[in-house]
Amino acid sequence: QVQLVESGGGLVQAGGSLRLSCAASGRTISTYVMGWFRQAPGKEREFVAAISRSGGSTYSADSVQGRFTISRDNAKNTVDLQMNSLKPEDTAVYYCAAGRGVVHSGPSLYDYWGQGTQVTVSS
Repeated sequence: QVQLVESGGGLVQAGGSLRLSCAASGRTISTYVMGWFRQAPGKEREFVAAISRSGGSTYSADSVQGRFTISRDNAKNTVDLQMNSLKPEDTAVYYCAAGRGVVHSGPSLYDYWGQGTQVTVSS
């Protein structure tokens, strides 16, 4: 199994930026499609972005397209989420996930999840 640990969350003002990082251990992440999801209080977990095994393809939710960028460094066994132009509605716990399928938004296709990191965007 692969273990995932997110970091980089925190408090930021609207319009600011944060870079989240997901560090994997146990297995190389090159085996997996990697994704980021988020969950706000009282809401369902939602898809944010995903990246293919080699990093050649990415897919992001419409709500973050143009603002968030997912990337991976298989040599370092890390996956990042660069978040720019943050909005208060981006406030959520952000989760890193690993799956065996194609780049996809469905959380059921992801087998391993990190513990989450809190992102709070103030107005």
